[in-house]
Amino acid sequence: MTAAHLAAAGILDAAGVGRTVEGIKALQRPDGAVPWFAGDKLDPWDHVEAAMALDAAGEHKAARRAYRWLARMQNPDGSWHANYADAPDGVTEVVDATKDTNFSAYVAVGGYHHYLATGDRRFLRELWPTLAAAVEFVLGQQRPDGAVRWNPDAKDALLTGCSSVFHALRCAVAAASALGEHQPGWELALAALGHTLTAHPERFAPKERYSMDWYYPVLGTALRGAAAHQRIDEGWDRFVVPSLGVRCVDDHPWVTGAETSELAIALWAVGREREARRLLRDVGGRLRDRDGMYWTGYVFADDAVWPEEKTSWTAAAALLAMAALGGEPATRAVFGGDGLPAPLPVECAAEPCVSASAG
Repeated sequence: MTAAHLAAAGILDAAGVGRTVEGIKALQRPDGAVPWFAGDKLDPWDHVEAAMALDAAGEHKAARRAYRWLARMQNPDGSWHANYADAPDGVTEVVDATKDTNFSAYVAVGGYHHYLATGDRRFLRELWPTLAAAVEFVLGQQRPDGAVRWNPDAKDALLTGCSSVFHALRCAVAAASALGEHQPGWELALAALGHTLTAHPERFAPKERYSMDWYYPVLGTALRGAAAHQRIDEGWDRFVVPSLGVRCVDDHPWVTGAETSELAIALWAVGREREARRLLRDVGGRLRDRDGMYWTGYVFADDAVWPEEKTSWTAAAALLAMAALGGEPATRAVFGGDGLPAPLPVECAAEPCVSASAG
């Protein structure tokens, strides 16, 4: 399989897809790490997103190198630090020692995506200790109300992060099942988090200004059906700038490529493909550079690219959106959610419960 299968009519041709894939590969260090851009930093979540884009493009060897780097860098408690420096000699220095639960959980999404893309059960087994330790670290931060604290030193839980953790837990349970490593405790934790996401938004720190808090419950598969459409419709005019893309923050004149591409995936997942394609055309027209990489964002009030950086994760998000729209099976399975384990029903003492898979 070559990257040409990700080409999408009216969005990007095969040659263009190839340039983007090669751009991400060019950033990958010999040890497997994928920085934001050369000489900057890398974080575990965006590193996994880049690996997923490589897998979607058929670059499985490069993706395996990325996951093996992640396994080598895992802390003894199953976490990763929030940021590492990109050093040309391969020495990895911790820049931000925060242990973010969302960042640590995302290896489950990427690992299961790799398994679906390759059918390589042996590599999933190799990655299993890393994946399992990461999940146990994350669930050690789950509060009694089902939400997951964003780091061990925090009290707050974040809606965006918990939506991504919910997605990761579904993938982790799926990976466990594929290996015969059944984890009933993970299933119970998934159910509690899903209920909190769908029925108790008040349990999360208020971050409504950010577009990710708007669409991540859909992207992370917690919302589907009527509830997903209602959420998208309610925030559309606040965040989507016609012909440009999606604002990162609702009161800033700044659209960003990653958020726009992620929203496109969420739209595809609930059957709104036309809107998804329009967003990808917008982001390609404004933020794509000639080398195939994507600028992080565009300040439309100033008609200026900002910041002046082309990030691996922005390119990866665009490729994953094209993979979903183009029918790449692993990406569709992971973000569509239909083939992932559904949360168990939750019983409540004083109120009706809302299943995380309810429409």
